[in-house]
Amino acid sequence: MKRLLAVFIFIVFLTSNAYSFDRKGFSPTAPFSVFSTFSAESPKKKQVAIDLGFEVANNPDIERTNLNISYGLTNNLEVITNLPYNLSYKNSGDDAGAEDINLGFKHRIIDETTYIPAFAYMLYIAGDIGKEEFSTEGGAGGGLILTKKIGPVKVHGNVMYFHPNREDLKETWNINLGSELSVSYNSSILFEIIGRKAIDKDKIDLLEWRLGYRVKITDCSYTTVGAGFDIKDRSPDLRLMFSISVVLPGEKQKLKRIVEDSD
Repeated sequence: MKRLLAVFIFIVFLTSNAYSFDRKGFSPTAPFSVFSTFSAESPKKKQVAIDLGFEVANNPDIERTNLNISYGLTNNLEVITNLPYNLSYKNSGDDAGAEDINLGFKHRIIDETTYIPAFAYMLYIAGDIGKEEFSTEGGAGGGLILTKKIGPVKVHGNVMYFHPNREDLKETWNINLGSELSVSYNSSILFEIIGRKAIDKDKIDLLEWRLGYRVKITDCSYTTVGAGFDIKDRSPDLRLMFSISVVLPGEKQKLKRIVEDSD
């Protein structure tokens, strides 16, 4: 984790004005995430998590939805798919269109202990179904995930890589650091810092910190709100985020089923 933080700090001090379209890319499914930061946690076996998000960013102006679905094949292996769709780009609904659809899996191979963080890896592919301006013509990527609980705080670190098929685009990578601070039995404060290498240049095009709040509304549903703020005059300079998540079956449903089966 210290090495990951050192690499991120190095990125922060790189100063270059490089801007490219703010693609959503492969993203995690809430509530098993901190905005864009993956957690090593996953839905339990035969659980499905559905997350519908909406975000607004400016400079450049983007309005986007993102549908994420995860399914637990086992308690430590999940399949993830997500489809970002841009409702508006540069304040023009005429530029609306989908980005690449992403499909992958996340596998936790080390469970967390008192001294050892949980460790997971992920692999994914992207399919070209979107508008040319937003598409990478598909590609493949992967990443590494660490998660550690320290008192009321869960800390997550990600390193992600993606190689696009489009000839005029370059490989890109992300470094994400996120945390969840439990403030009550059903709510958490979220904090995240992300850095991303541009997909069309050998420069850093996104440095952003994010703050938010997640509430467990029912036994199976969650609401997340948040805002992202630019670091060192990059783009976009402000992002507002909102999502609704459902995890089925919920805990009460599972307990109820156990009672019914025992009868």
